[in-house]
Amino acid sequence: MIHVALVNPYPVFSDGIKSLLKDADEIQITTCFDSIENLIHYQGEKPIHVALVTVFSFSAQIIEDFKKLSQFLPRTKLLVLSMFNDENFILKTIKAGVKGHLGSDTNRSEIIEAIYTLRNGHEYYAKTITDILLHSYLSDKKIGHGEKKNKLKSLSAREVEVLTLFAEGMSNRQIAEKLFISVRTVETHKNNIMKKIELKTTVDLVKFAIKNNIIQVD
Repeated sequence: MIHVALVNPYPVFSDGIKSLLKDADEIQITTCFDSIENLIHYQGEKPIHVALVTVFSFSAQIIEDFKKLSQFLPRTKLLVLSMFNDENFILKTIKAGVKGHLGSDTNRSEIIEAIYTLRNGHEYYAKTITDILLHSYLSDKKIGHGEKKNKLKSLSAREVEVLTLFAEGMSNRQIAEKLFISVRTVETHKNNIMKKIELKTTVDLVKFAIKNNIIQVD
């Protein structure tokens, strides 16, 4: 039997998923939680094989929660049901230990297939998600390996440090305090980084850091 936990702040939504999976072979909804934090402190007798987490909005906190869950319950496979499709979010969840990702257009058979796949030790990404990842990969390939390497080499050690901290979610002021420099200096570093690697937005900075493994996730 595959024991599944539902993580969702809205009981009516969890009830809907429970109804969908009610007659699925070898799948049992063991328990429901309104937050990942409560799941982390689960002390029930039955092990949780798969945690199906519904995400309604992108936040730095949800990524931190995924990392924490992966750390405290390493045998529980994380399956995300996302109500929005965002490349940055998907890449960050993968880095945080999520093993499966479903889009808002998912159906009963796909949820069941994803649960079986994760329980068997494999990863599962719905077609809408793989399309986004493929697009990300192809976009990344447009920048040749040598060119990317040169762009990274063009950054100073301090600039890489600033980029890393920013991509990890720190504000300009937090970075300034950590590195013992002024906020204006942080902003100058960020502007220089964006010019050197030819990026236009701060979101692009985060994407660049993820794709080039500048952000390290335990």
